[in-house]
Amino acid sequence: MRNPPPSSEPPLIHPGLKTPRAAAIAGILFSFLLTCSLGLFWQSVPLSPRETGSWLETSSERVALALNLIPFAGVAFLWFLGVLRDRLGEKEDQFFATVFLGSGLLFLGMLFVAASAMGGLIHAYSAATDALVGSPSFSFGRAFAFDAMHIYAFKMAAVFLISTSTLAIKTKLVARSIAYLGYASALFLLVGSGYLDWPLFIFPAWVLLVSVYILIDNMRGSNGLESTEGG
Repeated sequence: MRNPPPSSEPPLIHPGLKTPRAAAIAGILFSFLLTCSLGLFWQSVPLSPRETGSWLETSSERVALALNLIPFAGVAFLWFLGVLRDRLGEKEDQFFATVFLGSGLLFLGMLFVAASAMGGLIHAYSAATDALVGSPSFSFGRAFAFDAMHIYAFKMAAVFLISTSTLAIKTKLVARSIAYLGYASALFLLVGSGYLDWPLFIFPAWVLLVSVYILIDNMRGSNGLESTEGG
């Protein structure tokens, strides 16, 4: 019985789309976009969820720009998650991989919820300028956005740091020092994200560090392969 001839159809997914370099680029893009968005929030919106909303008059356009960056950061983070899981491959531990993926998706979902709440406040202000500032509706929306962002989203980011750092140690995804730094960063987020703004920047900074490490490691591997083939 003859074997069927090999298929000449091209693969549905180009191998280049699943390289570690793709994960690194996505992580760098996510870090840049989220850092810019958080920076705009930090400059424009008071930290306290009990503030009266005076920033709506002076900084609503800047906050709107920050909100428009978040969906693009979310797409980059999803790409980062997908290609990072592909880099782990068969080494992926099922328990920690579940926590890793679940916490990453929950972080992204709560980030979108918080951004939607802030966007709703801006739209409501443009529709009823005098009625919103200082009203119970504003107080509820502002407190909801604060809790979704500071308490829920970035607590999930801390869980993501812990699970990813554990996977990194088990699979040698990144250097151990970066993994241990991930544990320390998670501790800062768990303790400080509900009280301070600056701990929020720790998460994109750590993702940036991991992405740069993966990119450099991939380039070294490519160069080594090229030199071996050339020799």
